[in-house]
Amino acid sequence: MQFGGINYIAVIVAVIAAFAVGSVYYGVNAKRWMKAVKIPEGTEPKMEPSLLVITFVCEIVLAIMMAGVIGHLGDGQVTLYNGIVSGFFLWLGIIMPTMTINNRYQDFGWDLTIIDGIHWLVVVVVMGGIIGWFGV
Repeated sequence: MQFGGINYIAVIVAVIAAFAVGSVYYGVNAKRWMKAVKIPEGTEPKMEPSLLVITFVCEIVLAIMMAGVIGHLGDGQVTLYNGIVSGFFLWLGIIMPTMTINNRYQDFGWDLTIIDGIHWLVVVVVMGGIIGWFGV
């Protein structure tokens, strides 16, 4: 299923993979993350269903935009390797600077920036790899 050069099956698979990565990553790092966002120990973080829906929708947007960027590499360039490299460059040039600025202004420590930064690095590299692997 393709439209405008974007393989929407790849997008859907990439979003599901990203969602799974986030679930596992934050499951493993829950205590560190809670400390970094200053949630008192013993407090259960609010996990309202709307947060999961918002996350899923935003990851759909992210995957579609990544597919568009990767697709702009040109004919024959939408590959697993180029998808991974593109994901890394998007993380390094857009995601990390934006997140770092926001965390500094919100007075969160570097620990949160590192925890969330690693998460987003894995997400966009996985998304980019899947999108590149599936091709257009």
